[in-house]
Amino acid sequence: MPEISKEQLRNHIKTGSFAPVYLLHGSEAYLRDIAARTIADRAFSEGELREFNDDRFSLTDPDEIVRALAAAEQLPMMASRRVIRVSDIRVAAAANRDTLKEDALPRLEKYLADPAPSTLLIFVADELNGNRKATKLLKQHAAAVEFAQLEGRELEDWVRRQFQDFGAEPADGAIRFLIATASSELQRLSNEIKKLAATAMPEGRVTVEMIEAVVPHSRELSNFDLTDHLIAGRKDRALKVLRKLFDDEAEPLMLLGLIASRYRGLLMAKELMDLGVDRGTVAKRAKIFGPGADEVFAAARRTDRRRLASAIQKMAATDLAIKTSVGGGGKAGAEMQIEMLVCELAEL
Repeated sequence: MPEISKEQLRNHIKTGSFAPVYLLHGSEAYLRDIAARTIADRAFSEGELREFNDDRFSLTDPDEIVRALAAAEQLPMMASRRVIRVSDIRVAAAANRDTLKEDALPRLEKYLADPAPSTLLIFVADELNGNRKATKLLKQHAAAVEFAQLEGRELEDWVRRQFQDFGAEPADGAIRFLIATASSELQRLSNEIKKLAATAMPEGRVTVEMIEAVVPHSRELSNFDLTDHLIAGRKDRALKVLRKLFDDEAEPLMLLGLIASRYRGLLMAKELMDLGVDRGTVAKRAKIFGPGADEVFAAARRTDRRRLASAIQKMAATDLAIKTSVGGGGKAGAEMQIEMLVCELAEL
């Protein structure tokens, strides 16, 4: 059976036109598990006795495959179908690491050749070596769907949809900053998105500053390290942090956006504090959150307003230079522009 796309699987789920056997595999375990759960949820109609017809088996005990296939052959009880989920499947390059053992294949092949019409069997695989007989057998008979790790635009779109599902709207640069801060691992991103959506209520606006305050950094260095050195005039240390961020594959435009966001927040806080506005109101209007708030307020108090305004003007000029490839295009040219900006900001 040819492999099907995730979009085709979504159509199966939407229409209820399920294949008798699914094989969910790939490196993105979070999406695999959600897909298996969603298939099982949609397989039962309201009023059917799901608790008697929904069984799970884990091949951390390899003998469970025999019990899973026996359960798949049973008729459903007061429901239109049975759902059998078999997880923790590993077919490795070396047979001694397998959880789906060679001696179980004849029994498996017999079932797959003639699957029970009233059973929906879902295999969830952690590892599948394409050269092994077990992998070929599963892919031959099952509707196989690969869940590869998301990256680039696909990952950003996924994060955006998750925020929308919770009624939140990410500000410009917030999605990339969240990914850079929390990593691209979907389980962690999902947890952080839930926290951020709750923090953003009732307005629902998720900002870079909010992410910086709420989400623990997966990297050793943070954007605040960079801006703190800049505001304190520590050029050498700021450049060291910047180079480390570049080594971590941070994008120049993303860094520029984060620096600009920090400086705009500082400028707003400075103006409000000079007007005698209380700290709580300043924090809300300038979006200063979390345990780093004291450092932000201290920086706002000690920094001249004109210096902050001049810094923001220089950032706008750098943004234009990067986008028009002044001084050279590509990543190297953009990194050079950011380095020049850091030197200028540290000397203001």
